[in-house]
Amino acid sequence: MLPRAVPGPLRAVLKRVLLALGILVLSAVIVYLGRDGYRDSSGKPIGWLTSFYYATVTLSTTGYGDVVPVSDSARLISTLFVTPLRVLFLLVLVGTTLEVLTERTRNEWRQERWRSKVRDHTVVVGYGTKGSSAVQTLLKHGTTPESIVVVDTDPARIAEANRRGLVGIVGDGSRSEVLERAEISKARHVVISAERDDTAVLTTLTVRRLTRRATVVASVREAENAPLLRESGASSVVTSSDTAGQLLGMATISPKVSQVVHDLLSHGEGLELLERPADTGDVDKDPRALKEPVLAVIRGSRTMRFDDVAIGTIQLTDRLVVVRSVHNRRTDPGRR
Repeated sequence: MLPRAVPGPLRAVLKRVLLALGILVLSAVIVYLGRDGYRDSSGKPIGWLTSFYYATVTLSTTGYGDVVPVSDSARLISTLFVTPLRVLFLLVLVGTTLEVLTERTRNEWRQERWRSKVRDHTVVVGYGTKGSSAVQTLLKHGTTPESIVVVDTDPARIAEANRRGLVGIVGDGSRSEVLERAEISKARHVVISAERDDTAVLTTLTVRRLTRRATVVASVREAENAPLLRESGASSVVTSSDTAGQLLGMATISPKVSQVVHDLLSHGEGLELLERPADTGDVDKDPRALKEPVLAVIRGSRTMRFDDVAIGTIQLTDRLVVVRSVHNRRTDPGRR
């Protein structure tokens, strides 16, 4: 389901039905007001029932001929008002039918067009509390909504993702055909935030069977299942229950430290934790000598803490994990 601003199907149909009823009522009122110029073959006077009957058979182009305009004024009104209303009534009915018939074709065309263009996107499997928070963090760090694809079994969650401008797919993320619809083979990142650990493992195995290039980040509730996820192919594993417990313990012992950690994890406020490439001003320096606090140095596939003697000095090909204040980032936007 690609995001777009359209009313729900029930609302659209109801709107057209009300419009058609309005045209019918207006036609019946016109006939009733000019009832002296109409003749019923039964000889009865024209009343409200006959007016609605005549409007119905006229607008639907049935035209039984048992009620007809006989006066010049009635024929003129039928020509100038009833006939245009008949055309409008038919357009409403035909438009509704065509919309129903073409909606599926239009959606399929939009989906094929999206699949042909999507590259290096992020697939988020599971859009519950963890998944939506992960998406919010990605958006705050500059990821565009159209480059995020959400997969969830709950249509309501997918509808919410669409409202945020994300691409949504209703389905089980552990199934190959569902992930293929998300163009998983072209994805750069995959975030797995399933509600059950066994589902997370199965989803990771399925993702790795379909792609080897994507970075897979998965969450588990229990720490004992983390090794199994890594063996299944996850690049990084976050243990939600342990992390939450550690933060709770930290907040109990040292509330201020807990506030700093929360500040680091909250993008756009106070301090933020980010990864940036080393620049020429950093080369050949000790990590502790830089203006920005360096927490770790990433060299190749190895991540080393700032005090690791193996670092020596910073190289141009290194990437640095640093702490930066939001104020400094805003005043020096080019240094990322």
